[in-house]
Amino acid sequence: MALRLTREEFHRWAEGQTQRYERVGGEPVAMSLERIQHVRIKSRVWAALDRAVREGGLDCEALGDGVTIEVDEDTDYEPDALVNCGPRLPPDAIAATDPVIVVEVLSPSTQSVDSSEKLADYFRVPSIQHYLIVRSRRQEIIHHRRSGDEIVSRTVNVGAIRLDPPGIVLNVADVYGGRDG
Repeated sequence: MALRLTREEFHRWAEGQTQRYERVGGEPVAMSLERIQHVRIKSRVWAALDRAVREGGLDCEALGDGVTIEVDEDTDYEPDALVNCGPRLPPDAIAATDPVIVVEVLSPSTQSVDSSEKLADYFRVPSIQHYLIVRSRRQEIIHHRRSGDEIVSRTVNVGAIRLDPPGIVLNVADVYGGRDG
């Protein structure tokens, strides 16, 4: 029998777990173990977003994994990085209140979910304008962006990705650094 939890029940339950979980359809879903390459890339993504936000003097904050995106009453995801805009989140917050950019770094076990269910779910959150799917096995970022009532997608291998709003640029080279991993 599946364990179905409200958001509050999930938070209490998750605090006692040794592994990290997301909540999908009210049910806890274990997050995969991360390989070093995954961790390196998500760290570089966060650093590049953080630098761009600070250099732009924006009323936004780049955050690494561990922050929740509340999609609906039954679904909460933990992306690898995000940019939240508006008032600074309080120190004890666990969820982004105004996420504008969401990033998932692909791993073999999550590629299907990140490219389908999460793509649809993230854009159900009205504030989200950009969803970046970052490949870890090759230099490639899939940029999904909101354009009116549509989601426009493109693949970027070199150069930069303009993320407006909030008005920053993410350089592909900053994400991948040296190709030695």
